[in-house]
Amino acid sequence: MTMPPKRGRTGRRRKKKVPEASAESRSHEERNIRLRRWMKGRGFQDKQLRAAHFSDTGRGLMSARPLQPGALIISLPESCLLTTSTVLRSDLGKYIRGWRPPLSPLLALCTFLVLERYVGDRSPWKPYLDVLPNAYDCPVYWEAETVNCLPDPVKQKALEQRSAVREFYSSALPFFRSLDPLFPEAAENILTYDAVRWAWCTVNTRTVYMKHARRECFSAEEDVYALAPYLDLLNHQAGVQVEGAFNEKNRCYEIRTLVPYRKYEQVFICYGHHDNQRLLLEYGFIAANNPHQSVYVTAAVILQFVSRENKQSEKKLSLLKENGFLENLTFGQDGPSWRLLTACRILSLAADEFHYWKKVLLGSFVSESCERAAGELVRKICLHLLEETSRALDEISSRKGEKPADRHLVLVEALRREEMKILRTSDDILRIGGTGAI
Repeated sequence: MTMPPKRGRTGRRRKKKVPEASAESRSHEERNIRLRRWMKGRGFQDKQLRAAHFSDTGRGLMSARPLQPGALIISLPESCLLTTSTVLRSDLGKYIRGWRPPLSPLLALCTFLVLERYVGDRSPWKPYLDVLPNAYDCPVYWEAETVNCLPDPVKQKALEQRSAVREFYSSALPFFRSLDPLFPEAAENILTYDAVRWAWCTVNTRTVYMKHARRECFSAEEDVYALAPYLDLLNHQAGVQVEGAFNEKNRCYEIRTLVPYRKYEQVFICYGHHDNQRLLLEYGFIAANNPHQSVYVTAAVILQFVSRENKQSEKKLSLLKENGFLENLTFGQDGPSWRLLTACRILSLAADEFHYWKKVLLGSFVSESCERAAGELVRKICLHLLEETSRALDEISSRKGEKPADRHLVLVEALRREEMKILRTSDDILRIGGTGAI
């Protein structure tokens, strides 16, 4: 994570320098006023950005004045950043320092967030906590039925995420029980699974990258998290160019835009060159027309179209596995990836061509018959995924009729529709020219 995670998609631009019809200022909201007042008390000054609600992205920040490339769009003092240093200075600090084995920085931050939320008005971080979401759209929050509607590769990762958060919580219970002296009730009743899940998502979706020196009271896991109030309202847009880092001289986390913005236009950052699967898993949103979007092909799908009856097929599959060519196989906006085509070429080698497998891995041409067979194989895979995606969309449509307010199902549908576009484009490419068109 290199930028503050937050929901976002491509913003619309208009010529007039007036607020767009799709944007509504939220600077007047009481919670935003309190947040700005609190941040000002900690040294934050800003005349560049205003909180707003956008019809396509939800909450975000818009420019209060024209911004030129190189302009500093936000400079957040260290006193506004919530890090493990903040946690160690709190009452929680002595419990963390005395606990063995050492806690992870992530667990320290999650515990702090839950406890500060619990104490309410007594927390110095209350103005920030008040503007945080009460729930998130990452798969760890979804119903099991909705997770099952995901494409297999991302479904597997979603299940792993849910399992990881459960384990994260369970393994922390002994430490939570050690905090009983801090509260009038059992700490375990405060640090529930739901509360910890909320905190885990808060850290996972909203922190900026800020590396901290290794401390003995923490485990060997990298300490790179910083929650950044107000800054974390900046939404994602693929291709937006920004520079963001902690300035050691003035002790502020700063972001500069490398692209211009008109007055009242939504200001974006880029969370990284992520496909929609990763955006959904880590941040809980889908970016329409994402240039980095891919459709992943699992080994299980490929195996449906490969005969396992002869020894040579087994050797081919073994070679692909040994060389890492049964992973990260994709269809993209330009058709099947080189890795997917290479895997299909290996699998399409005739018996008297098999000794050329190393040449194929290096990208060399072997024969017209191999190219033709590989093209047929990769198209079969593409058509299979098209049919599977179409069935999934029909099922989702049926479920939406039963649960029209399920926003997580809407996210799955959006992901599936983006994948359908890519698969149709890939099929057109393969139908017209086979592998030679790529």
